Amino acid sequence: MTTPSSEQSLITSVMNKNIVCVGPDTLMIDVIHKMRDNRYSCMVVAENNSPVGIITERDMVRILSEIFAQKTVHVDMRAAQCMSYPPIVIKESASLFEALVIARARGIRHLPVVDDQDQLCGLITQSDMMRAHLVLIEQHRELIEKLVNERTQELEKANEKLRALSLEDGLLGIGNRRAMEADLEHTHATAQRYKRPYSVALFDIDFFKKYNDHYGHPAGDQALISICRFIQSRIRTADRLYRYGGEELLLLLPETTAEGARLMAERLVIGLADLCIPHETNPHRYVTMSGGIGYLQGEPARCASWQDIALQADQALYQAKQAGRSQVKLTLLNDVVTTPPAEAVVAACERRAAPTKNR
Repeated sequence: MTTPSSEQSLITSVMNKNIVCVGPDTLMIDVIHKMRDNRYSCMVVAENNSPVGIITERDMVRILSEIFAQKTVHVDMRAAQCMSYPPIVIKESASLFEALVIARARGIRHLPVVDDQDQLCGLITQSDMMRAHLVLIEQHRELIEKLVNERTQELEKANEKLRALSLEDGLLGIGNRRAMEADLEHTHATAQRYKRPYSVALFDIDFFKKYNDHYGHPAGDQALISICRFIQSRIRTADRLYRYGGEELLLLLPETTAEGARLMAERLVIGLADLCIPHETNPHRYVTMSGGIGYLQGEPARCASWQDIALQADQALYQAKQAGRSQVKLTLLNDVVTTPPAEAVVAACERRAAPTKNR
């Protein structure tokens, strides 16, 4: 007995193929009537059958609030003035798993589906994805129950496959490596399609092996959890944090230039030092981290895939660690530019170390 997984199920099997589109010049009053008459939760805006925007219920609420605030109604308002742009789209060859990752990472409920020529061929909603995902989970549950009665060893393998369907790291509560790869793949393709920038910041906790050796692995796990919570409290809603591996964390920064990513990474490195999580085997006596920046901006030909961006960040991170840690480095073309907040890290640690000396 075998069942398909969300990675094997293509979104074409669950998407709605009967899509009614409107053009950018369509009057909003006509868009509203179409949505009401057909009970649509969104309307795709297209030119030559290629999606250029989307109007959702969220957009309608925003429009209404603006109308009430201005106390006037623009009867000639067009779809292009109200749509969200650029639309987040997904290829028809994508899997249900990829659609779930993209929808979850961006907090959206509607994904226009396009073919290889970027022609609109369907629409998949959050309800469609969750309904299909629940069916798959139920199928897997039935499979597991059957295997329990037959072969214990095969049951364990099935459980491992189910755990692999998770989008989150079980310890840290952030995106796991597989979810990160799917998100980066889509982000990179979208950035290239619309010629938009994006960056990644790769962080590594300094002397973390020594931390585990000194305090024990349970304390190391708790430190990682605290660091992730700190980072998530300081980033934008659109930014996404993933566990890259071990104590390495990858921060995906959409619509962010290299300089913007550098400034964000520096604030996080300094802010972590200012938390002063004790680390006796670190020269600063507190937990610190190093960072490296990779980005897509200006020369997309140099970065054919998201792996190139990640490698760029990894090389910059290596340089930061070689230069003494507790700092951020940024690669520019073939050079590595140092942007170390090391002095600020030292100052942050010294501020908290002074009371310690008096005790």
